[in-house]
Amino acid sequence: MTPASPTFEGEVVLLPTFAPRPAISRVLFDFDGTLSLVRQGWPDVMVPMFVEMLPALDGESDEDRRRMAFEDIMHLNGKQTIYQMIRLAERIRERGGHPHDPLWYKHEYLRRLDDRISHRLEGLKDGSVRPDELLVHGSRELLDDLARRGLTLYLASGTDEPFVRREAELLDVARYFGPHIYGAQDDYKSFSKKMVIERILRENAIRGEELLAFGDGYVEIENTKEAGGLAVAVASDEADNGSGRMDAWKRERLTGVGADVVIPDYRDAKPLLELILGS
Repeated sequence: MTPASPTFEGEVVLLPTFAPRPAISRVLFDFDGTLSLVRQGWPDVMVPMFVEMLPALDGESDEDRRRMAFEDIMHLNGKQTIYQMIRLAERIRERGGHPHDPLWYKHEYLRRLDDRISHRLEGLKDGSVRPDELLVHGSRELLDDLARRGLTLYLASGTDEPFVRREAELLDVARYFGPHIYGAQDDYKSFSKKMVIERILRENAIRGEELLAFGDGYVEIENTKEAGGLAVAVASDEADNGSGRMDAWKRERLTGVGADVVIPDYRDAKPLLELILGS
């Protein structure tokens, strides 16, 4: 039975699987779309690139390819970027094409994405953009609250680790995670969010019930649930940060993979944490 809800300012969906977890001691965060908005709009770079690279089938429109590309890309959201590029290469081959190595597609995507986001990074560096402008609404207050409670925080991202560390520093959130910042590696098989979760449990000799995770991709939600942790899905409206509206696609997708809670942002972080932790 779901506990009585506290008073929330915005929309907070408590799924039937939700129950308080006062024993939680470790908290895992995804990065892009969960905390950081530096890369907001990345699908608007990746999807057109896929459409451009995919050979067209007879009778197939650009919109047909766009729809397929979007589904492929978002199905792998949360995993390392290379997996999306592996899927692109597979699709090209299925259609009779001769794909480049997936790493080539990854580098081309990152080049295009850098064109889109470079002004944000420069703004953070020169001070013309405040870090909190590029954080999901309420992120700072949530991180401060978790730190005050003495919980150990971890950051795991499908973005390459050097970029995650750089952007976390520019957003002034790296300090909340200390040495526990993990991202994609050139040897992509040496990193996954599942591996990070297993490491957290093993190195701290804790059970999955002691893990809380926040994420906007299906991977971290699914992996957390498989480990026995509590999963909060952040259906963030990245294009209109602070709107309080949930992204409908994220909400449906993340609910479908077992999220215990769904929120649009962190405006209700304080009462939600009190509900989860029991105080």
